[in-house]
Amino acid sequence: MPFQSTLPFDAAADVADIGARLYDVPPRAGHWNELRDAAGALRAPWRRFFAQLGEDGVAGLEHAAATVARQIRDNDITYNVYADNGEARPWALDPLPFILDENEWSAIEHGVAQRARLLEALVADVYGGQSLLAQGLLPPALVFGHPGYLRAMKGCVPPGGRYLQIVAVDLARGPQGAWTVVGHRTQAPSGLGYALENRLIVANLFAEPFRSLGVQRLAPSYSQLIATLAQAARETMTEEERRARAGSPHIALLSPGPFSETYFEHAFLARYLGLTLVEGTDLTVRGDKLYLKTLVGLERVHGLLRRLDDSFCDPVELRADSTIGVPGLLQVLRAGNVAVSNAPGASIAESPALHGFLPGIAAALFGERLALPSVSSWWCGEAAVCEEAFAGLEEGWLVPTWTGLPYAASYEMPPGLAAGPQRLADWRARVQAAPDAFTIQAPLPHSCMPRYEDGALTHRPCVLRVYAIATVSGGWHVLPGAFTRTAGEDHSSVSMQAGGSSVDTWILSSRPATTFSLLPSPMKPGDFAHRRRTVSSRAAENLFWAGRYCERAENSVRLARLILGSLDDHDSEIMLATLAELAARFELIPADAAAARGSRHVFERVLAASLHEHSGTASVGRIIASQARACGEIRARLSNDHWRTILAARNDFRDALQRQSLAPSMGAAPPGRDDAPRGERHESYDRVALMRALETLAMQLSAVSGAQGDRMVRDEAWRLLFAGRHIERVIGMTTFLRVVADAGVLATPAGFDLLLQLFDSTLTYRSLYPGRLEVPALIDLVVVDPTNPRGLYGVYDRLTAKLDEIARAAGGPAREPMPAVSSLPSLERLCATDAAGRYVTLVALCDELAAYVAVASDEVSARYFIHADRARGSRVSS
Repeated sequence: MPFQSTLPFDAAADVADIGARLYDVPPRAGHWNELRDAAGALRAPWRRFFAQLGEDGVAGLEHAAATVARQIRDNDITYNVYADNGEARPWALDPLPFILDENEWSAIEHGVAQRARLLEALVADVYGGQSLLAQGLLPPALVFGHPGYLRAMKGCVPPGGRYLQIVAVDLARGPQGAWTVVGHRTQAPSGLGYALENRLIVANLFAEPFRSLGVQRLAPSYSQLIATLAQAARETMTEEERRARAGSPHIALLSPGPFSETYFEHAFLARYLGLTLVEGTDLTVRGDKLYLKTLVGLERVHGLLRRLDDSFCDPVELRADSTIGVPGLLQVLRAGNVAVSNAPGASIAESPALHGFLPGIAAALFGERLALPSVSSWWCGEAAVCEEAFAGLEEGWLVPTWTGLPYAASYEMPPGLAAGPQRLADWRARVQAAPDAFTIQAPLPHSCMPRYEDGALTHRPCVLRVYAIATVSGGWHVLPGAFTRTAGEDHSSVSMQAGGSSVDTWILSSRPATTFSLLPSPMKPGDFAHRRRTVSSRAAENLFWAGRYCERAENSVRLARLILGSLDDHDSEIMLATLAELAARFELIPADAAAARGSRHVFERVLAASLHEHSGTASVGRIIASQARACGEIRARLSNDHWRTILAARNDFRDALQRQSLAPSMGAAPPGRDDAPRGERHESYDRVALMRALETLAMQLSAVSGAQGDRMVRDEAWRLLFAGRHIERVIGMTTFLRVVADAGVLATPAGFDLLLQLFDSTLTYRSLYPGRLEVPALIDLVVVDPTNPRGLYGVYDRLTAKLDEIARAAGGPAREPMPAVSSLPSLERLCATDAAGRYVTLVALCDELAAYVAVASDEVSARYFIHADRARGSRVSS
């Protein structure tokens, strides 16, 4: 049972009773308590924090937790877990920070910088002179047996001479209060983006304590990272490139893609650091140089911040089955034409077996003792060491010596940290079957930090990931903070996949904040003359589809609202077949829902059940979810309000459908996927509430459209968004016209009104022709009139002009011509009918224009996204 405790403050008497509002559940015995000392008093950093927070702040911790959850939802901060079948989890962030004073941090900072220097020297030696192997300080089997040892990198010295630009050190505090190194991350250290996002949220949440306590800032460290990457990348530039780019190299962040578990971080870091976010398919190698496929051709890439595991980087020389790497990347690196951070092959320094060898290596290379001890580790590849572990320990962590190694069927792989300590006697035979693959570590109960939940302070085991960043002067800068993670409920090991959470890390300081300039030298006015923003082919494709999805969503929402709002009208029986056909054409209902075409009741229920993104149709929900995904890929081009409106549209509509029981819960069958007839499901939904949700969504989509037109830079990339939107608009408008004309209801009051609403032209028509129902006037307004933003001819004309602009900006051959508006049928011909009263010319026009824009869409894809027409004579830009 939680107990109420009074917090001892050295603060004024008016805050001394804050402890009465806190309930403290102490950590398990044997774990260091980060919050309190042995006497039960608050440790100094926490005492200062709670004093600054004040009584109101402590009382508002529940609200703070809700605010954090809302921020995560609004910012779409996610973490992908492979076991979740592709569904992204909301990021887990606790409101309370982890707090350290500057004296304790100073010791950590020194120890982490020393580790980074040591690991850099180790990696350089393994791929260089290999003196550590020659002296017996590293066993050859531990190096050459490691799947991360890349023979293709032997003898390769990266540009700038540094193999590592980022080193992450995982620290845990043991039962006696000593900080211990439990792991190293040198391959592609994750967490830098999440640490920064955590800081932005929590610092804003506790703004006054953050300011008053002098918490050290993180931004200068990220500027340091960019400066270091840029320095290495400049080594690969020619003199001509230095002059043309004013000394600014092109650096990209290489990601495995949206299905990576930390993809949000990749996109966030790229946006924050000003890097081009790329995937392997965005890059190509030509003449031992690396190029990005862009809208205007191939553009040289001088540096890569990679988030791709070593073995996947190059399918030519490493894993042949890798579809996310860059063929030929290692050859470019060996030629000295690209700086890759960290250099491929760096994962050898992550092996837990190295813990036992690092003290000797530090003494041999630097004549130093390690400032931070490592967790006690025994590599079972050395028989005497293995026996020592079995003799001295009853229980221990059995961890893989090498990650990524395919284990033979004849023996069982080590269970790893997540499985907890194991009885070593039970594993003796399995360890002896493959001793090199096993490393034994002594159990280390991690310290526990406070966590606010359900009105109480509980405690969870925690691990700090501290980052060292190489400096341009050859040293190491330690980020004054950490990516701190806590264990999940009832877990002793820290794992985000197993329900763990993250916290912001505050390093208190009495020193003024430091500043750091990202730019190597001041820029001159002439440097900006030819600067333009790089648009990768994948970014261009996402811009194109962002435009298409937004227009498609507006059309679908407008149609759904119109249908639901007209089902009780006296004309609904006459128009039912037409409305059902439109709904089927726009995939708002399943194509096989025949019963919906004969019954208003069934039609309404089937339509309502098909709105959610998992309904199995191209539903409204699916379209706005697709729009959010496409826009997420181009997040750096969107204002904060623009992006938040896109997320709000998706999230609010999801929530509204779930409140109506029109959306499935996670893992449940989607609506309409059970054995009951579709017309008998969702009988209890509230049509008024659903209409209100669609109305809200329509307003949000209008705001997104406004932001696209008013808040985005109108470069060649924006032209693609414009083109995608207008291609979709032509498709939607021709579909509206054709269905209504084919149904023979164009000249009826109901059909007339339907078209005006679908073309968003009702008010315009009524102001021009009050009280008149004239088909020629209707066709003139929705087809011919160039001043109507939804007039078909005007939309088509603007589209063709924009496609021509894109072709000129991108260079290359002229695009396939499309008929000019002047050659399209006149109003008189469009209004003509045949003997049966059919508007044959109007219907034919709809078919022709839909075909033209379909061809145009395919041409855009071939020319700018996959570069199908540039296989020969590709233009290469430096």
